[in-house]
Formats: sequence, structure tokens, C-alpha cells
Amino acid sequence: MSEAFPRSGYWPSSWPAEDAGPLRQQVTAGAFAGLPTADPRVVSRDAHGATMVVRRDSGEVFLHGHSVGGESSVQTSWVERIDPNTLETLKRVDELPGGSAWPGGIAAHADGSLIIVFGNHVHRLTANLEVEASVELPRERPYNSFVVLPDGHLVTKDFGGRLPGAEASFVAENCEVLVLSPTTLEIVSRVELSEPSIARLSADGDTVYVVGDHSMFRLAWNGASLELDPTFTPRYRTIEGQTYGWDAVLALGAAWFLDNGGGSENYVGTFRGQGISPAPLHLVRVDLETAAVALTEICGLPNGMVANPPLIDERRMIAVGFDSANGVLAAFDIDADGSTSPRWSVEQNHGSHMILDPTSGLFLSAHHDNERWMEQFVVREIASGREVARLDSGSPLQSVVFPAVGESRTVYACSFSTVSALSW
Repeated sequence: MSEAFPRSGYWPSSWPAEDAGPLRQQVTAGAFAGLPTADPRVVSRDAHGATMVVRRDSGEVFLHGHSVGGESSVQTSWVERIDPNTLETLKRVDELPGGSAWPGGIAAHADGSLIIVFGNHVHRLTANLEVEASVELPRERPYNSFVVLPDGHLVTKDFGGRLPGAEASFVAENCEVLVLSPTTLEIVSRVELSEPSIARLSADGDTVYVVGDHSMFRLAWNGASLELDPTFTPRYRTIEGQTYGWDAVLALGAAWFLDNGGGSENYVGTFRGQGISPAPLHLVRVDLETAAVALTEICGLPNGMVANPPLIDERRMIAVGFDSANGVLAAFDIDADGSTSPRWSVEQNHGSHMILDPTSGLFLSAHHDNERWMEQFVVREIASGREVARLDSGSPLQSVVFPAVGESRTVYACSFSTVSALSW
């Protein structure tokens, strides 16, 4: 298990939540041990609406997703316990109340429960998938997942972006951040921000970071209430044609994220060619001490777009960003002062979150073959960009959601059609 996360609010497994923890570093040591000389294989199956896999105890793998089809405003969510190797469904709970469809989240809580947020509902389940509590959240829009604080409290917020099929008159409302009791799920604190937020929350201990649609916000939990830091007001959206930022990775004294999220609601099974932002897409660095903002172009092309975070290798001082609409995956050296310079770049239709093994320096990415309509697992060396492994995942759709690390040399990936496992 990685030592990178202050995650005492989570169950002590290699992957208890999306991105492995609230820092969103997407790191687990030893994840790709032995892969370069092994004979990898892939198992996959249909899993409509699948969003992410998390682990609890040995052999306990949980798959979370939501219903697909019908009215987008009345979707429900589901959770399965699956066989770690065959992906067979061992147990399933269905029809959990949800709401408007946007990917939610699941986490294995330190108290042993499973917490699920989807639509405008939050649920607490036992490890045997028995519902212990369900609560409707106050706003009639999606709440896109949550983080768990060290004392176990949950922090969630409403999604401020345009949903698929939204009317042209859509106007986003300012974001409200909620702190919930992990047992009763009742609201214990709430803060309304001055902007909408599309990105998922990040946290370092009791400090919560929110990427708004123009600025970044910092809030502190004191055990009783969540307080906004009025001294931290970095504005990252400063260029004509630039659009909003996505999930922030907290690493090397900074928050790192990718901008130009505009158009992500136009997902058509792939993000290739779906960008709408005239300005080039950037890797954004926000210094957590000074609030200084620095922008690095990923490839310099217009109409770029992403819906997910970059990858930061703290040991090697390398950042990996991507432009899903233009099909570019690129790495940058990070200097001691936080400035960046190009290291390598490849053509690759990557859309999802990633996984880094800091010991080997290998990382998991993906490529969607738009001619065959097939997603692929792609493992590369972060230092050189060299491709180590590439295998079809079995998904016809590009993954724009979450991979996860299992045990016994296995990693999982989800798309809205499929769950897959790469093992060796």
C-alpha cells in the first residue's frame, strides 16, 4: 500500500476510493511489479453504467455504477461485489435512489461501511451490501462523489456543469460544499462558494480544495464546521477561450489540474474531436502557499478537452497531462521552483484517470482505437514514454472514468459499458 495518503478515514486497502485517496495522486507502490517480463491477459464483461472499482479486505472488490437509459433525471445507482479474477457478480444491490446522471462515487470507509454518492442521494451500506442509511441531498442536481476526512466525516458538493442534453439557456449555480456525518449522513456543516464547480473535491488532511469554474477555493474542517479561507483566491481562468478546470492532484506543494473541460458533456463514446475551447489546453499549477498560478500548454492545439486529472510523479519530478479531444499524451519535467519543461509526447486517445507505480516508474493509461471502437490498456515508462504493454480492454467505449489497483498483480478499468481486469 502506498504511504502517500493521509487517509485514516478510509479502509486500509490498496485502493479504498477513487484515485486511491483524497490527494488524488493515483499512486500505489508495486502496482506493476513484474509486468515488463510477464505475459499479461485481460478479462472483461458487460457492466452498463460502471464507474469505478474499490477494494476493502483481501478478495473484496466492489464495482459501482448507475442505470442507463430512460429519463436522465431519474437514474438510480447500483453496487456489486465481484470476483477479483473472473469479474463475476457475487452479490448486487440495485435501484439505490439517485437523480440526474453524472458519475458518482464509492469508498470503503474506515468504519467498515461502503459510502455511495450518486445523483442527489448518499447511501451507507454494509460490506454485505445491506443498506443502513439513505439520505436525499438538498439540491436537485448531481453530487459528483466525495472525500472522507481523517475523522471520518464526508465532504461532498453539487456538480455545476452542463449535463448532456441541457437546454441552451442553462446557467450554472454557485457550488455548495456539505459535510456529512458518516453514520447518519445528516448535514453537519455547509458553505456556499462564489462560483459553480465541475471538478471533484480533493483534500489534504482536514483541508479541502475545490476547483471552481474560474478560481480555486480552500476550506478547513475544525471538527465542528467547515470554514472558507478568504486569503486563498487564485484565479486560473485568465485567457480568452479557456474553459473550466477538472479534479486537482495535490503534490509537491501545489494543486495540479487540467483546464478546458468545456464540451465534456458531449461525450459520444469518445472525446476525440469533441473539444469546444478556442484556447489551447493547459496543465495548471496552483502554489498552495503563495496561490501563484502557472499554465503549461499540453500540445498548443485549439479545441482541446479533458474531463480528468493529470498524473504527478513526486519521486522523478514528472507531470503527465493529456488532451483527449486532440489525442495527445505528454510528460513534463518539474523544476524545484515548480516550473515545467517538455519531456516527451505521444499520440494517444487517453480519457480516463491513471495509475502510477512510483517504485517501477510505470503508469497505466488508455487508448481508444476510434477505427475499431476498442479501448486499450496502455502501460508506459513515465521517464521515457516507452510503451511496455498494450492490450484490448474489451470495451467499445472510451473510458472517461476510473481504474483501480487490485491484489495479485491485477488492475481494473471501467467504462460506461464494461468492467475489465488486466493481470499478469
